Amino acid sequence: MFIAPLVAAGAEGKAANLASPSTYQIGPGDMLKISVWKEEDMQLDVLVTPDGGITFPLAGEVKASGLTTRELSNALVAKLKRYIPHPNVTVSVIRSVSNKVYVIGKVTRPGEFTATGYMDVLQALTMAGGVTPFANADDIKILRRTKSGSIVMEFDYDEVISGERLDMNIILKAGDTVVVP
Repeated sequence: MFIAPLVAAGAEGKAANLASPSTYQIGPGDMLKISVWKEEDMQLDVLVTPDGGITFPLAGEVKASGLTTRELSNALVAKLKRYIPHPNVTVSVIRSVSNKVYVIGKVTRPGEFTATGYMDVLQALTMAGGVTPFANADDIKILRRTKSGSIVMEFDYDEVISGERLDMNIILKAGDTVVVP
């Protein structure tokens, strides 16, 4: 079963998605730099807790996991404007550790890999040292957990590298597992 691609297959669509850093979702373990303009005591490095939250002065506890930096900034502004007129909040990711993908099976170096940017299936396989000669490269699966359950996507290595099915070379999301039988 092949699930429709999550990213446009054309170069234009892919470039548009890659150029949009605001789509990165914050996750547990990420280190954020949060600053409020003209408030020297409110320029902090904040660690996202395992449950996905952060604590920030005057704002208290705020859910950060699953939000973009812009969404978190807006959430902090909403909480801070009770105390600071027109707060200008900047949120940036200074260390991303939550964006991990897993490659298991018949690859040279199976394991956990941190994507420092957008990572597609071929890039993940490359980080894992490539498929071994014993791999069934035309039956690779990508496993993704969602709120509504698990999704299994097919990946045919030979068709992708020959340029026939580039739509299978999807951008991986944090927590995805690439299984090479």
